[in-house]
Amino acid sequence: MHFVEAKGILTANGYSSGMNIYRGCSHGCIYCDSRSLCYGFKHPFEDIEVKQNAPELLEKALRSKRQRCMISTGSMSDPYMHCEEKLRLTRRCLEIILKYGFGAAVLTKSDRILQDIDLLEAINRKTKCVVEMTLTTYDDELCSILEPNVCNTRRRIEVLEQMKGRGIPTIVWLTPILPFINDTQENISAILDACIKAKVKGIVCFDMGLTLREGDREYFYAALDKHFPGLKQRYINTYGNAYEVPSPHSKRLMELFRKTCIENDIMYRPEDCFGYMQKMPETSEQTSLFDI
Repeated sequence: MHFVEAKGILTANGYSSGMNIYRGCSHGCIYCDSRSLCYGFKHPFEDIEVKQNAPELLEKALRSKRQRCMISTGSMSDPYMHCEEKLRLTRRCLEIILKYGFGAAVLTKSDRILQDIDLLEAINRKTKCVVEMTLTTYDDELCSILEPNVCNTRRRIEVLEQMKGRGIPTIVWLTPILPFINDTQENISAILDACIKAKVKGIVCFDMGLTLREGDREYFYAALDKHFPGLKQRYINTYGNAYEVPSPHSKRLMELFRKTCIENDIMYRPEDCFGYMQKMPETSEQTSLFDI
């Protein structure tokens, strides 16, 4: 872990603003796209870069914004990695979001988010808060291989249920689904059943598969060699160096996904899920015109 003084903290993202307090990750997920060389990491991925002045930058940015919006975090690096336990920068940023009456959309795989459930609930009561949780693998043993340094799926489902109990809307990211590993009807059905039980608002799933780029591909293949001997060669034979790596069962699994969501009134089109996460309540938007 190393510390930097960042020059900025917010990036435009449709109708919302994106925020990444950390760069890199300690969760060790074998498929992580953020490892890709195109993102320009100049330090080892596990050597977390900490934007130590993130709260100060965020307060300055929100104080000067004329229009309130959703502030999203977690798209590149999980805001609840191990270092957050000590640093609590995410919590400090949530406090600032609450103070200035903005909304929050937080994406994580970690149950550390429960440490801030009081703030998330307060933001949701004042404006809007959406908690997003990634679920890929229902089986605990397999989950510990694919996502080794973070809580398992069953624990994440408990987080979703606790958010539901506080009235905080949730979105699940059902991605990535790894060909020949977790692309089974049993796995997808189990996750969907859990989403129904937790009454999630929506599920983001672009397709049943994953993407591989330079940097990410090499790390993923090394993990396949370690945990699934012979599977790397099957990937190479099937997909070559393709960026998009769809499951051979994608059509059938996507039909199951869409059918289940429709029957249970769960948003499933990505544009609907993103539209919901990015949009502030109209009452908050109207009030903000007189509150600046």
